[in-house]
Amino acid sequence: MAVTDVLAGQRLVIVGAGSHTGRALARAASAAGADLVLAGPDPRKLEWTAGELAGPAQVTPVDLTDEGSIANLAAEVGNFQHLVSTAAMHANGPVTELDLQDIQRAFSAKVIGPLLLAKHLAPRVREEGSFTFFSGVAAWRPAPERTVMATTNGALSFLVQALAVELAPVRVNAISPGIVDTGSWDRMGSEKAAFLRGVAERNPARQVGTVDDLVQAVIYTLTSPYVTGTVLHVDGGGRLV
Repeated sequence: MAVTDVLAGQRLVIVGAGSHTGRALARAASAAGADLVLAGPDPRKLEWTAGELAGPAQVTPVDLTDEGSIANLAAEVGNFQHLVSTAAMHANGPVTELDLQDIQRAFSAKVIGPLLLAKHLAPRVREEGSFTFFSGVAAWRPAPERTVMATTNGALSFLVQALAVELAPVRVNAISPGIVDTGSWDRMGSEKAAFLRGVAERNPARQVGTVDDLVQAVIYTLTSPYVTGTVLHVDGGGRLV
């Protein structure tokens, strides 16, 4: 089978398909032959993603803070091979100033949401299928004002191990990005280039990650039948220094 057809005939659910990374993954998966379900909280962004694809796509809004919404997603999706969730909600700031609602939303995106996705969608996934979630380098490199981010990403890394055992032979993995130029750093304005250059100078790979790096990592977890319960670090070695 050609590389461009590695997902031919397979149904892939992307939660977070309206994000920059989710859109890039959707484009690559569609080009690889997948039948897509695009899920996320904003239907407008999902339709935008759908309009960029080469193949078929179903748009189904979902709110990871609402179990009923996740149950509805399961009913809409039907049977499928793979689910990827890029979802993240941040609760950054000094721990003494954190808002409970923001903390709960962060846990919903990274921990409770994935648990509920497994609860409601595991009965729909085929035995050769998989779940892939997004963790993050903050779990291995905690920093001031990133306590919630470090905790949720770390909890997810252990969750995928537990789910891999419970849902076997369905595979469960996580991608852990480091500093990746997804567009989220654009808010830094003129300071962005210097920031990314400094990141590249410090990490062992001597470069900053791209969205394509993340997409390639996801495709690897989807198509590698002997990989489960694993966190794939796509961080240029940034967690090591």
